[in-house]
Amino acid sequence: MNYHKKTKTNESSFPKEEIGHLSKYLEHTIIKADTSEEEIKILCAEAIEYGIVSICISPYFVRQVSRFLEGTNIKIATVVGFPMGYSSTAAKVEEIKRAFIDGADEIDAVVNLNAIKSGNWSYVENDIVTLTQMTSMKDKAIKIIFEVDLLNESEALKLCEICNCTEVDYVKLSTGINSKGNNPSIVQFLKQHLSDSIDVIAAGGIETSKEARLLLEAGAKRIASSKSIKIIKDAL
Repeated sequence: MNYHKKTKTNESSFPKEEIGHLSKYLEHTIIKADTSEEEIKILCAEAIEYGIVSICISPYFVRQVSRFLEGTNIKIATVVGFPMGYSSTAAKVEEIKRAFIDGADEIDAVVNLNAIKSGNWSYVENDIVTLTQMTSMKDKAIKIIFEVDLLNESEALKLCEICNCTEVDYVKLSTGINSKGNNPSIVQFLKQHLSDSIDVIAAGGIETSKEARLLLEAGAKRIASSKSIKIIKDAL
């Protein structure tokens, strides 16, 4: 998708004096297929040590992590329909139910790109509405992952329209597997077309404090990265 058309400039909500305190904007992630429990323990310890706002892990580890982080304010996010998004809505609903039982606070759900590319927008809307209602009923948060590099502009705009009507909590740019989401112009584009109540999370290949700063200045609310500690140290 070409997001490089001129768009109105969004005033950044990210104060420049906060650059040395990036931890409050970071979502520490580890979702690779060969992740071990020992790596998850390290992830949790790092999140506690550096005051990171949230972590994102696979559904398998949610129950363990809810024990590791008991008594902290760190949010636990897990993925649904990941990373392709083409599992059925019913399957995603069951994933969400299990995630909440195990202790998840936030759901990262991938849009159904097969349905989008087929022009089946009623399916896409029903998918997002159903998942959003599931999370809202439990007073939890949902992030809809767009996979921006695989969308054209009209598809991205239609997704923004659906998310605005559905009142999702966050739009996340990428899984980091099928595409990258580290382009400030994409953040600006989405901020322009999403309602003020929906926050944007940048994700996908973000490794430096400079990249993080530019994304936050563009309007991102959070930075999701497996390199969170590197970003923090780089900023100091």
